[in-house]
Amino acid sequence: MVERQIKLTAKEDVKEFVNEASKCDFDIDIFYNRVVIDAKSILGVLSMDLTRVLTVRCNGEDERFNNFLNKYAVAQ
Repeated sequence: MVERQIKLTAKEDVKEFVNEASKCDFDIDIFYNRVVIDAKSILGVLSMDLTRVLTVRCNGEDERFNNFLNKYAVAQ
């Protein structure tokens, strides 16, 4: 299981993120506090508070998706 901190600031970012997540054959969740959303659901991700830093939890590994997450990664 891989967890990364990301920041999505625009609707275009959300669309690109969901599109890339949908290409993975494993479950991906995105969350903050107690709100957990399926990362492959565009309506779910758009309903989140995009002013917050979000945590992505991947229940599998895909090097291409991990590299994509670097684009939105938040320094820790």
